[in-house]
Amino acid sequence: MADYTTKNIRNIALFGHGGSGKTSLAEAMLYLTKGTDRLGKVPDGNTVCDYDPEEIKRGFSLTLTTAPIEWEKVKINIIDTPGYLDFAGEAIEAARVADASVILVDGKAGLEVGAELGWEYSENEKIPRAIFVNKCDDPDFDFSRVFTELHDTFGISVCPVFFPVKNGSDVVMVDLTDMSAFKYDDKGNRSSAEMTDAVRGVAEQYKDAFNEAIAETSEELLEKYFGGEEITKEEALNALNHGITSGAIVPVYCGSAVKLWGVRALMDVIAHAFPSFLDRKQETVVEGGEEKKIDIVETGDPSLFVFKTIADPFVGKMSFFKVMQGTLKRDAMLKNLTTGVQNKMAHIYTNKGKKQTEVEQLNCGDIGVVNKIADINTNDTLTVSGSAEYRKIEFPHPYMTKAILPASKGDEDKISQGVAKLLEEDPTLVYENNAETKQMTISGMGDIHLDVVVAKLKSRYSTSVVLETPRLAYRETIKGSSDVEGKHKKQSGGSGQYGHVKMRFSHGEDEGLTFTQSVVGGTVPKGYYPAVEKGLLEAMQKGVLAGYPVVHLAADLYDGSYHPVDSNEISFKLAARLAYKAGLPLANPIILEPIGTLKVAVPDSLVGDVMGDLNKRRGRVLGMNPYEKKSGYTVIEADVPAAEMMDYTISLRAMSQGRGRFDFIVDRYEEAPANVAQKIIAEAKVEED
Repeated sequence: MADYTTKNIRNIALFGHGGSGKTSLAEAMLYLTKGTDRLGKVPDGNTVCDYDPEEIKRGFSLTLTTAPIEWEKVKINIIDTPGYLDFAGEAIEAARVADASVILVDGKAGLEVGAELGWEYSENEKIPRAIFVNKCDDPDFDFSRVFTELHDTFGISVCPVFFPVKNGSDVVMVDLTDMSAFKYDDKGNRSSAEMTDAVRGVAEQYKDAFNEAIAETSEELLEKYFGGEEITKEEALNALNHGITSGAIVPVYCGSAVKLWGVRALMDVIAHAFPSFLDRKQETVVEGGEEKKIDIVETGDPSLFVFKTIADPFVGKMSFFKVMQGTLKRDAMLKNLTTGVQNKMAHIYTNKGKKQTEVEQLNCGDIGVVNKIADINTNDTLTVSGSAEYRKIEFPHPYMTKAILPASKGDEDKISQGVAKLLEEDPTLVYENNAETKQMTISGMGDIHLDVVVAKLKSRYSTSVVLETPRLAYRETIKGSSDVEGKHKKQSGGSGQYGHVKMRFSHGEDEGLTFTQSVVGGTVPKGYYPAVEKGLLEAMQKGVLAGYPVVHLAADLYDGSYHPVDSNEISFKLAARLAYKAGLPLANPIILEPIGTLKVAVPDSLVGDVMGDLNKRRGRVLGMNPYEKKSGYTVIEADVPAAEMMDYTISLRAMSQGRGRFDFIVDRYEEAPANVAQKIIAEAKVEED
């Protein structure tokens, strides 16, 4: 591949719902540009971008994949992304380094949440976008319905440019820039078609929306539009170019990726009208904890931003980067600003799916890969000099948590090693070895996400695991008070052991142990007070109801006795523990369950459904407010027990068709209802047995 300057490089992210045809479109673009010698198909498992064994087995993308192509003397770096919500982190990574996006919409299914999210990712990164309505060869394809959905959802910026007109099984594609018509054969070859009265009639319906959109790009065109004058093809193309770059126009193209319909037209607009990295003009960096803008400069020393890491079991660690400044040449020495370590870029590559091609240099705006450098991770900035780091990618927090257990005994270390590799490549995974519940847990974006983790552990690292519902870290405390004594006495020849305490237990204000002494007359010497306190602290690790740690305990040592020879610290520590075991059951012990603050944002029409569901989960709704980040959405705030949130990721997704989102933070403990407490106690006894 030739050496392309920054102005002739396009980084294009493909977004859309699962099954909308992103990978098929990438395959079509590769095939038409001779990037591959055969047109792969997702069902056959032979596409360039879906090469991982898990992707082939499941029939959909799991990670982002890059594939560079050449078209009209322009290098287009295609970034294919997964469409399923469990893998949203991959799409967010792609959006961070893309200069524009193409959002795919299934022409039969219509506008789905994956396309809406692609629009949102593009808006968050302030990158222009186009829409490709796919599968227009389907008998149930209805462009009028789909375009109305797009226009109603995204507004007047959505502009029809290239669309089909159907007459039974006959399909004619119309290009509104010059009102020309085309037909495609079975091999995707395009030929001119007659602009019949029927075709022209449909085209005229969309021509006004097209003219209105491009007229908004300049005063001159606006005057022409309102004056009823004809806008020439050259003027339309220039306006389209300007409108796409500024974000004022979102062109809509149609086609069939598997039949190659409309793909050339899409690549033409990408090459001629989509912006390069230089058109962004500035990038956001963070220095000294403060964000600031810096100019994008295509000359000088190179600096890179790492947006993706893959732990490939054969190639090794692969770090995908974008050249943000200057030109990167082979053997360059760059400092990782996260770790402070100098790294030599001994070999740099471009990736087309799993195929790597070594290159001598990559210019500003281009995307590349470096292998087997352990020091480099996602979100790192590598540079020759300076201390400003590029704005990092913010990943969604995973809330689907499962306990991860080895299928065979003794595989715990193998699990940790395998998971550590997966964590390197997927920042939306969280792993924890919980000392309190004595479980290893893995948190992901959903059940499919975690299922893929299990499959990868087995296929890549020969580690078989099972997932189950994790235990929660409950607490115990007392609501009442008690007055008891504990006496430890042991005589077994020689010196014995003797410790005797009288204590009052009650609920404490502080979270831990509030230990006081009101001993009169030295019945318990002061030297044994620390031993009594230590004995209580050790005993509090296990409550009397279900064995959970005890909190908010006040204990007053008010009397006791000692033996001048047999008493020692261990004796008084054991006496304190005996008093604890005797006193807590008499002081109305209760189970405390973790409670969290939930903030869930959903479309206004679903507020009633969500609130009804929260009531079933023992939630207390605290209030509602408009969602600042998205119009037409409401944020519901509620207190909900953590035990009721185990499956909330899946439930909310089902209720909102994937449009809802939430944050949940466990921030306190409250008394569990009697029926819940009894269940917790019963489960604890079963585990103990």
